[in-house]
Amino acid sequence: MRKRIIGSIPREVSAAEQAWLDLERLAQVEITSEEIDYPIESALIPGAGPGWRAAQPGEQTIRLLFDEPLNLKRIHLLFQEDEQERTQEFVLRWSPDGGQSYREILRQQYNFSPPEAAREVEDYDVNLDGVTALELKIVPEISGGSARASVAQLRVA
Repeated sequence: MRKRIIGSIPREVSAAEQAWLDLERLAQVEITSEEIDYPIESALIPGAGPGWRAAQPGEQTIRLLFDEPLNLKRIHLLFQEDEQERTQEFVLRWSPDGGQSYREILRQQYNFSPPEAAREVEDYDVNLDGVTALELKIVPEISGGSARASVAQLRVA
């Protein structure tokens, strides 16, 4: 008799358990600005610090340029705003041709209202083949103002 035990529905893999890509080794990063105490590495490398923050207000871009085309299955973003109430918009896009053209993955707005709503976690299952660039554009306050863009975590698998 041949027998096998089958499990129930596979459980969700948490962000902490995911085998994230080593972005330090696999990609170059381009950013429009960064505050000296909040470098981009601290958002991309687990345990490296408090995350990235822009040096000035206004729209900001983080672009990952992969050394070789990759197949991405998951994108995880964590935004944290402990200081001011604001409405943020971000756009996540990918390129199959080294940044010559981009395809939008999603566009989303979120209302921060600390301390009750100070954290936005976005976790996306994707199926992107041949990704050469991944771009995150952030408008920290859609009505203008002095808010600065920040990302606590940006992970891809």
